[in-house]
Amino acid sequence: MQMTLGALKRAQLWKPSEPGWTSDLRSRCARLMPTPKAMLLGVSQQICLMPVKGGRIKEEWNFVAECRRKGIPQAVYCKNGFVDTSVRLLEKIERNSLTRQSLLSKERDKRSSAFVFELSGEQWTELPDALKEQTHLKEWHISNTLIQIIPTYIELFQAMRILDLPKNQISHLPAEIGRLQNLRELNVSFNHLKSIPPELGDCENLEKLDCSGNLELTELPFELSNLKQVTFVDIAANKFASVPICVLRMSNLQWLDISNNGLTDLPQDIDRLEELQTFILYKNKLTYLPYALLNLKKLALLVVSGDHLVELPTALCDSSTPLKICSQLYHQSIFQPSALIPSIRRLQNLPVPWS
Repeated sequence: MQMTLGALKRAQLWKPSEPGWTSDLRSRCARLMPTPKAMLLGVSQQICLMPVKGGRIKEEWNFVAECRRKGIPQAVYCKNGFVDTSVRLLEKIERNSLTRQSLLSKERDKRSSAFVFELSGEQWTELPDALKEQTHLKEWHISNTLIQIIPTYIELFQAMRILDLPKNQISHLPAEIGRLQNLRELNVSFNHLKSIPPELGDCENLEKLDCSGNLELTELPFELSNLKQVTFVDIAANKFASVPICVLRMSNLQWLDISNNGLTDLPQDIDRLEELQTFILYKNKLTYLPYALLNLKKLALLVVSGDHLVELPTALCDSSTPLKICSQLYHQSIFQPSALIPSIRRLQNLPVPWS
């Protein structure tokens, strides 16, 4: 569409003497020019007039839509009424956005790390003295050190939620650990513990307890019966002769690993663990599994080893139940499940770490 100067004057579009006549001219031309030759974009009460040619209309619309989706201000890509569709511009904007996100993420990590203490390496034989002053800490992660003692001042860390202390040389836990009322997880696996302090039973918010791999641990104190929030217990690779009584009273327990111990039988009241879903028993000296296991309606995985087993309730292998039984057969000639239970087709061999 072409318009002469006279036509512009008659249409009252050209008034150079008036302030802002340029933008006014564009605005009025936009109402007169046919839409195939122009594109109007209204953002934040503004109108951009963009002369375009044929296929560029779709390109510019798509570009602007992408910018809006990414939350990019119009002023960045719309200059003097024209849209800059440069790919390089969009890439620059995205790089800046990613940089801001990375900085925010690092800032969050920095704030988080202010509540986490980490220590590792055999050069450490005791905890640093300065740690005593950091009572705001919520997590300790100490591993692969030669530290033998956890100091009694641990009671000062009232915000403590996670004590992660695997693979050290710890031989004793202080009674003061029972004063950590906010403690959720305690991992003292692969140390040299021979006992667990009864005071741990006062940590009533504890949810996870891992004492595996201490080798000399033979019992857990009855006071741990108070831990009603515990869902995970791992006491594998120790010297337990039976399932601890306190464990049978952990009413929310879902995972129990007592493999690689000295169990010869399971208690008849094992069905007290109504929430139990995973029960790991391999590498013990069990000769039979009690029928009480049938009462554990939520039990989904049972792991046993066949060295000494001579009796297994047939109903445990009923294909109509969701229970999956896995057996690590160390001596196939001793334990032949097919001869004992015709429906043992669901019994499977399972590789285990304690071989």
